[in-house]
Amino acid sequence: MIVMTEEVHWLSTAAAARRLGITPRTLYRFIDEGDLTAYRFGRVIRLKQDDVDSYIDTCKIEPGTLEHLYPDVADVK
Repeated sequence: MIVMTEEVHWLSTAAAARRLGITPRTLYRFIDEGDLTAYRFGRVIRLKQDDVDSYIDTCKIEPGTLEHLYPDVADVK
């Protein structure tokens, strides 16, 4: 018999959206596209805080990947 001792910390969709700094509509899109895992309990949708935090970690921007977003100084003459 396996006994789970780890307590799950559940977030509402509103709390998860706030934690991510996005709108609830964007959160639902992330869930629908499979980017975030969510659970339905009857009519209620919840997300595990650990899943949200893991998703945040996957969104880390690597240095040197945003050069296309700002003009090169040599090009601005």
